[in-house]
Amino acid sequence: MSKPSDLVQGTLDLLILKIVALQPMNGWAINQRLRQISGDVLQVTEGSLYPALHKLEQEGWITAEWKQSENNRRAKYYSLTRIGRRQLQKEAANWNRLSAAISHVVQLEEA
Repeated sequence: MSKPSDLVQGTLDLLILKIVALQPMNGWAINQRLRQISGDVLQVTEGSLYPALHKLEQEGWITAEWKQSENNRRAKYYSLTRIGRRQLQKEAANWNRLSAAISHVVQLEEA
């Protein structure tokens, strides 16, 4: 299972932005969705997730609102902003370019 240190720098931001673009979610739900979509390959610790959410909020890419969670607890729900949507497009384009370049190198025939 991947750890945040295994992820390419900045990838966590992209993943969070993409998941929050699907629907507003609290931190726990974001982590669960990431695990579910990745087939439990990607797991992020709270020590990595919440600082990343805070950073994205400071950048203005997401907003947060306190609401009741499904289990009647108070939780901070994160939503993508218009600026965040543009950033998501940039991050996704960069990821596609980087992953294509890495794939080209990995698929080289060995001598």
